[in-house]
Amino acid sequence: MEAQERPPNDDDPFNQGRPKTKVPNGTILVKGAWSSASDALTPLPEGGSIANNKYANPYFGLTYPLPLDWLQKFEGPPPSESGRYVLAQITPTDTYKGPSRGNILITAQDMFFTPLPGANALALVQYTKDNLPADYQVEPKPPEAKIAGRSFASLAYWSPVAGLHWYLLATQIRCHTVELVLTSRDPRLLESLTQHMNNMKLPEEASPTAGTGGDAVPICSKDYARDENLIARVDPVFTEHRPNPVPVRIIIDKEGRVKHIHFLSAFPDQARAITEALKQWRFRPCLRNGQPVEVETGIMFGPAASPAP
Repeated sequence: MEAQERPPNDDDPFNQGRPKTKVPNGTILVKGAWSSASDALTPLPEGGSIANNKYANPYFGLTYPLPLDWLQKFEGPPPSESGRYVLAQITPTDTYKGPSRGNILITAQDMFFTPLPGANALALVQYTKDNLPADYQVEPKPPEAKIAGRSFASLAYWSPVAGLHWYLLATQIRCHTVELVLTSRDPRLLESLTQHMNNMKLPEEASPTAGTGGDAVPICSKDYARDENLIARVDPVFTEHRPNPVPVRIIIDKEGRVKHIHFLSAFPDQARAITEALKQWRFRPCLRNGQPVEVETGIMFGPAASPAP
């Protein structure tokens, strides 16, 4: 099992279709930490894509038909060290004829690695509400809190100075808080976009306070890699000292072996060393109703990401 780096290989599905950018003469590029995985078949949170006017993310089991004449122009950055993903940024196309414009941002926060207080989507939305900058105001009527039959935590706020309104809708899937952030100067557009989101398909587990996997995907457990569940552990041997945190999600099979490794952010040498070590880890099988199940958990190698201010 060797970590598969996503960026440099043109055959990698993550790179197919990405435009190549020519840098100026004399420019030196230094590659930083990046996301990678031990195989190219297991879905990843950042693996969503837009095709046939539809955003689909197999990891989250989420499908979203885009509004007419809305599309993504630019892909988001790789996941952060604290487990923050920009999954899609959707805006009106040049042919859009609507009376006002706006923006749809789909993000995810890995709840294993978040530096923010709160254990679920509902708590993160409350944290956002409690920590809005002074020049933002909470609007009295929150947006519809049920999308496609699933409950969402919701918040509406605006900036009188900028004249912009935001709708924030959040739910939890596979121990990630998935957020839909709608922005416009026109609240009527935000209400229309919220209604259109009822065309979305979501997994049954989606919930503001639950969302812990199961059924067709592994269950997720934040602290499953604790000592009482470990039978054998080998520490990685690094060839170079680096100060960056390396957040890793792993899937443990029913026999207690590491089946899949996802590096949210790691240098290639770190990914190789950690992969070699994790291949030798053994866990007690995770049981649900007396039966072994696959479990997904998180491990932070190196220093943790900085806590929220």
